[in-house]
Amino acid sequence: MAQLEAQELAQAVIGRMADCREPRFQQVMSALVKHAHAFAREVQLAPDEWMAAIEFLTATGKMCDEKRQEFILLSDTLGISMLVVAIEQARVAAALRDKTDAGRPTEATVRGPFYRDGAPELELGADIGQGHAGEPAYYHGRVTDTAGKPIANCALDVWSSDGEGFYDLQQGADPAMALRARLRTDQDGNYRFWSIKPSCYPVPDDGPVGGMLHRMGRHPNRPGHMHMLLNAPGHERLVTHIFVSDSPYLDSDAVFGVRDSLVVDFDQHPAGPAPDGRILDKPFYTARYDFKLVPAAA
Repeated sequence: MAQLEAQELAQAVIGRMADCREPRFQQVMSALVKHAHAFAREVQLAPDEWMAAIEFLTATGKMCDEKRQEFILLSDTLGISMLVVAIEQARVAAALRDKTDAGRPTEATVRGPFYRDGAPELELGADIGQGHAGEPAYYHGRVTDTAGKPIANCALDVWSSDGEGFYDLQQGADPAMALRARLRTDQDGNYRFWSIKPSCYPVPDDGPVGGMLHRMGRHPNRPGHMHMLLNAPGHERLVTHIFVSDSPYLDSDAVFGVRDSLVVDFDQHPAGPAPDGRILDKPFYTARYDFKLVPAAA
């Protein structure tokens, strides 16, 4: 067998994929090998450093279970999740560029590691924050396409941490669903619900990703935000947040998920009547955000 020089190894690995029958898989894996080898050469990676990296990834996998996805956290904190979102948004923008009637679609951001399938379906105006730590907040707005046409029956999954910065998945061994729901827009594309004003919080930093952040000299904090996942027939799915405008860490989000267009003022109101006619005996907030979805044909 011919001896290969270090700079020839990558091409040798790529060459052995010549019989691959999946062109896209071959393209992705070839680029991965090329860049991984280039990285190792650039930093002159030592054997003990590579073993440390393997042990780190092993520990990351061992930390994953039904309630915690440490690999998503790793992807998020390295900015890769947001990069993939940005690439997809650029594809959508290119598809819409020639449509003169198209407005700018709502920007996407990371889904995060705390999404759960099967959130309870509730009526518009439901209160998912009752009985949980945090200040009451009324969320409302409209869902349209990029031409401004209202989208009826759009499924809107919403979820957030509580007022102390914890998600339901972080509450014990078998946590009940809390502070999350699925709602559907009315015939005019309107949505509304009650929850709490989200607070800033640290991502879980008691595992390998947290150790990595601390070694990098980075903090683990995210600004306060409400997760929104929108699904409507005939439209691209949207995964996004709305961020609290007076929250700390907007400029240093640990997962790089903040976009200026998603930062929203939460207006404070004294105790009394709310926009939906409800009477509150303590101060509350209101937050309005209108979503624009991309037609699937784009």
